[in-house]
Amino acid sequence: MRTSTRTLTRRGMLGLGAGAAAAAGLAGCGSHTPSDGSHQAGGSGGRPSPSGSTPPPARPIGDGSTSYTGKQPHQPDEPVPLEPGQTPPQFVVFSWDGAGEVGNGLFPRFLDLAEEHGAHMTFFLSGLYLLPESKKRLYDPPNNPRGASDIGYLTDDHVKATLQNVRRAWLEGHEIGTHFNGHFCGGHGSVANWTPRQWRSEIDQAKSFVKQWRTNTGWTDLPSLPFDYDKELVGGRTPCLLGQDNLLPTARELGWRYDASSPGGRQVWPVKRQGIWDLPLQQIPFPGRSFEVLSMDYNMLANQSINSTKAPAHNYPGWREQSAGAYISGFKRAYETNRAPFFVGNHFEQWNGGIYMDAVEEALKHIVREREKGGDIRLVSFRQFTDWLDVQRPEVLAKLRTVEVGQRPAGGWNTFLKDTGNPGAGTGTGSANAA
Repeated sequence: MRTSTRTLTRRGMLGLGAGAAAAAGLAGCGSHTPSDGSHQAGGSGGRPSPSGSTPPPARPIGDGSTSYTGKQPHQPDEPVPLEPGQTPPQFVVFSWDGAGEVGNGLFPRFLDLAEEHGAHMTFFLSGLYLLPESKKRLYDPPNNPRGASDIGYLTDDHVKATLQNVRRAWLEGHEIGTHFNGHFCGGHGSVANWTPRQWRSEIDQAKSFVKQWRTNTGWTDLPSLPFDYDKELVGGRTPCLLGQDNLLPTARELGWRYDASSPGGRQVWPVKRQGIWDLPLQQIPFPGRSFEVLSMDYNMLANQSINSTKAPAHNYPGWREQSAGAYISGFKRAYETNRAPFFVGNHFEQWNGGIYMDAVEEALKHIVREREKGGDIRLVSFRQFTDWLDVQRPEVLAKLRTVEVGQRPAGGWNTFLKDTGNPGAGTGTGSANAA
């Protein structure tokens, strides 16, 4: 049975009483450090390579900030359509908003975890994390003063560390998406109010900060990023999960393949909106509570400590267990019933003593143990999951969408998908769209 979840932006939580805040599933956030001098960051195929692996020869692009190095290493086998009667794989996507390394070691921690367990992830890079604060006036955010940002610019050392980890992530098979730039969630300048044209400006700037970090920093002693960002970038997640309706027309013009910005999604098989795969954060069970919570670390925090990122430490063990239990319950519900993909969103933050990082790690290890029992469980990036969706036949995906949250297919998978036609009959690229 599905319980209702009220979703709010971070701004919408301000001023709520304790009871209201506890019952809310927050619609998402990023690092909310203002630019005031503080610098706080926000079963795939083959196993990822060791971090010291030698990349292929590079062909510089533009000023050499990025380069073409050929096909991305360590990708899954080419996806194939489901056969009639086949049980769908259980896809799990762990994703990270902001994706900056600010000296807390969280970016390499989860790269190491992914390498150890043969997982791929999506890192939504904030473009400003590659722009030195001394050059902040290069950023002209829509409806905001030039150089403004609701997240802090990184120190030079942290920009360098972010470059190092983004480079490593791509070479080990992970996806580099975008979390855009200034993370504006409130007031007139909020991304919720941006037009499609303004979203285009924001995206162009985010790409330019990645493609021109060498010019903007003046650094010549660091290796280039080993990818063409114009081709690599096929999806993103908006700040606070706001503004998707006006983003989608621009995303479609740019040839993006998915968007991960919807709040309050349910654990069902996805549809397209305006030609783009809509891959939302999902409502999942929240142990010990009568409501569900969105599958993101900040939403756990908001429901546990009423928007405080440093609550009394005696609460941490119970909250850590509750958060890990939520992720595990969400995975289990999908895996044992309709096999809907399971999406998790995170931030490289030490909120409440770092308990949410520990909870994510515990959940990933639980999922890996289930995979080791022989289940077809695939820990992939959003891009890799989209690759799989795009080769499925429309009638198969349509049938999968009829299985509700927590429901098993009538008669079992062999019967349920038995009459879905010839595997060679087409692909899923034209499958159902929602307006």
